[in-house]
Amino acid sequence: MKKKEIAKYEARAQVFKALAHPARLKIMDELAVHEERCVCDLTEVVGFDMSTVSRHLSVLKNAGLVGTEKRGQMVFYRSTVCCLTGFTECVENVLNNNVKQQQAALKA
Repeated sequence: MKKKEIAKYEARAQVFKALAHPARLKIMDELAVHEERCVCDLTEVVGFDMSTVSRHLSVLKNAGLVGTEKRGQMVFYRSTVCCLTGFTECVENVLNNNVKQQQAALKA
């Protein structure tokens, strides 16, 4: 591969790495449903303390998946991508297909 192509795939990998944690996937699902959330709201949803949720949000922000808006002392997070829902549905289809293949293999 050429350097430019390698850089493109490395950039893609960084986005996938940012999504490669159950808590971050849950945060993105929550932000897809609600326009914006503060850390305090997300701690209840994810079930982790504020510093852990803040670290996960930092990873998502650095990958360009969430944006922030500060109001007073509160920071509100919102998704910057609308295509993630379609990607998540694709992943669910892969998982369902895998289960079907495993069930078929057990029956054989």
